[in-house]
Amino acid sequence: MTRTAPVALAALALTAAFSTSIASAQNRAPYTVVESGRSFARLQDAVNAIGDGKGTIRFASLRFADCAVQTEGDITYTAAEPGKAVLETTICEDKAALVLRGRGARVEGLVFANMRNSAANGAGIRLERGNLAVTQSWFRDCQNGILTANDESSALNVDKSTFTRAGTCDGSGCAHSIYVGRYGSLTVTRSRFEAGTGGHYVKSRAARTSVLNSSFDDTAGNGTNYMIDLSNGATGRISGNVFAQGKNKENHTTFIAVAAEGKVNTSNGLVIESNTARLAPGAGWNSSFVADWSGDKLAIGANTLGAGMTRFDRR
Repeated sequence: MTRTAPVALAALALTAAFSTSIASAQNRAPYTVVESGRSFARLQDAVNAIGDGKGTIRFASLRFADCAVQTEGDITYTAAEPGKAVLETTICEDKAALVLRGRGARVEGLVFANMRNSAANGAGIRLERGNLAVTQSWFRDCQNGILTANDESSALNVDKSTFTRAGTCDGSGCAHSIYVGRYGSLTVTRSRFEAGTGGHYVKSRAARTSVLNSSFDDTAGNGTNYMIDLSNGATGRISGNVFAQGKNKENHTTFIAVAAEGKVNTSNGLVIESNTARLAPGAGWNSSFVADWSGDKLAIGANTLGAGMTRFDRR
């Protein structure tokens, strides 16, 4: 027994070292499904592992040339450290870094950078179906930050997120910081839009749209249009926001446009109040705060407007 014990101990030590090495390799994999503890080298493999279930994928603090398509299930995509997990340049289906058409999704603390495609509407997130909540995320240098298809039974909520240098009108249409199709609702809260490079900052065809307590800094914008474009009209609330319109505009005639592309949704009762808006130094024109093509009865309350601005313009 005394002669074999050292051999047995050595074997146990070797087995333990091998197991530790495997565990270490797994821990270095960039994506971890929190519920199972399994780690993956490819984001799509992590998404597929959750399948039609409900789960959370935790991103390591790395830069990723990766993307994924979610076709089922309810998945949370979260950064281990907010702002330090960056999805950059790589898109799936020539659409976006995350293409979402499952039951639902949540995105927390991720950065989406330099998303472009052949149609000039590449996005950080392409939402095609289901509910989506985005929080503490940053979309920078993308053609679209978030772009949706149509799903009138679902909602998009964006909170505490930033959109920087987004938008372009170089394609067959324009891309925007946020572009929402005929979705059930859009709600944007405590977010920042800055230095747009074309299109609108928020463009929504959703029947219910609210933008609350956010900032729109267009002073470094280039070739931008409206701050908020409710293209086909909407109910909801625009309140507590701060707007600064820059001097390099493609369209400077209004800050908020209601039903400029035809009245599809009612805008009766749309609340626009408690906002602050001004023209940046060097902007040599006048602008209206709200321009309305719907003819509906909007609920425009008290807003603080700078020099050269009018409260309302019926068009």
